[in-house]
Amino acid sequence: MIRFNLLRLLFLAAIALPAGSAFAWGEPHLAITKAALEVLPPWQQQLLGDELAPLAGKYCMIPDNVFTDRPNARFAMIEGRAEVYLLNLHLPAQQPENLQTLRYFMGKAVDALRAKNVKDAARYMGTICHQIEDYGSPSHTMPGDNMFTLLQQFMPPPDAMKDQLLHGPVENGTFAVTLADYKPALLGTTVDEASWRLLHRIHDGILNARSTTLPIIQALYADDAKRVESWQIKAAKVDAQVVADAMYTILCLGAERFDEAEQKSLRRVAIGGFFPLEAASLYYPQSQFYSSPHWGHARSGVILAEGKKAMPLRLRVSDGDGTAEREFTNGVSAGMGKSLMFHLPRGTYARFSVLGGLHPQLGEKGKVEFAVIGDGKTLASAIVAGTEPAHAFDCDISGVAELKLSLTSRGSEPKSNYAIWAEPLLIKP
Repeated sequence: MIRFNLLRLLFLAAIALPAGSAFAWGEPHLAITKAALEVLPPWQQQLLGDELAPLAGKYCMIPDNVFTDRPNARFAMIEGRAEVYLLNLHLPAQQPENLQTLRYFMGKAVDALRAKNVKDAARYMGTICHQIEDYGSPSHTMPGDNMFTLLQQFMPPPDAMKDQLLHGPVENGTFAVTLADYKPALLGTTVDEASWRLLHRIHDGILNARSTTLPIIQALYADDAKRVESWQIKAAKVDAQVVADAMYTILCLGAERFDEAEQKSLRRVAIGGFFPLEAASLYYPQSQFYSSPHWGHARSGVILAEGKKAMPLRLRVSDGDGTAEREFTNGVSAGMGKSLMFHLPRGTYARFSVLGGLHPQLGEKGKVEFAVIGDGKTLASAIVAGTEPAHAFDCDISGVAELKLSLTSRGSEPKSNYAIWAEPLLIKP
């Protein structure tokens, strides 16, 4: 216990030291990583031992320092690839590439832990911290415009800032981050499952950061440093929570130590709020808009009447000898001819269940074919009319890597095809 308390003091002392210059979040990387490590359970902090302090004080900066810290550069590189500066560690691409990068470095960290090489494991963990933190940085939220040169055409800066690039001012600061009583969550019991769940957890951080970007820029324009920092902290806190989940999961995997209740909670995964592959960069481009039942795109948790008014997801469902209407929060409203594709960790889930039907009021005159497709093969399909109860799908998805949900109009009233996929669940064996 004395050794553990000493390690903790050294850890906190290391974080208090000034950091060198860096790209991305810059110095806030240290504050975010520190906050995440502070909420890990004592057994995990003890497992990291002497590597706890440098993980937060140095290793989380490895991807930025690959040209100046050559001994550690290999921990931010992928074997067999020529890139020294791996761009995907800093800027998110599309889901498959992001997942591949997460999967690689998480696997390296877990392998090192299982080999009792905590020193290497901590360095790989630092690289993952950096990737998560950069993805959730307010200055990395604008796809293709992380210097905000295009945005400045829409929001012209004041004269005092007209010749400045906004990337650095948006993200840099010297603030502290605390997570109080946050309890990290287990993301999986295998690297494949955990990296996939982490990818979707990171999406929460990206969306949160996007909500802070414009307020930060407005505060910069107003020369309001206090307001800039308050919005930066909002982004950093969620970033730190995601990092805490990732670090906790990696250490559980490395030690092969899992809480029974946490394992049980992972048996079923609700994906109604997950972004499909069609939502490139976590939004739907116009190429993914449909015209039936109205002009628009898929929506999670709500359905839009005439494309304007948000209403709860409701379906008519079989209830004993009759039918009843039910309201759902886990689900997606979608349109004709535009599929929803979800990348899955192959071999993790055995079954997929979902209700496919039409909204009882908005879709009363509609008629739609619902199809569940796995790796290009139709697993199940059903034609449902607006006056009929939703069809309950239960499909074997063992070994499936890409799950697609497809809708096709089968009636004469396309403007009534208010289709809903409700309660989509991935279920382990």
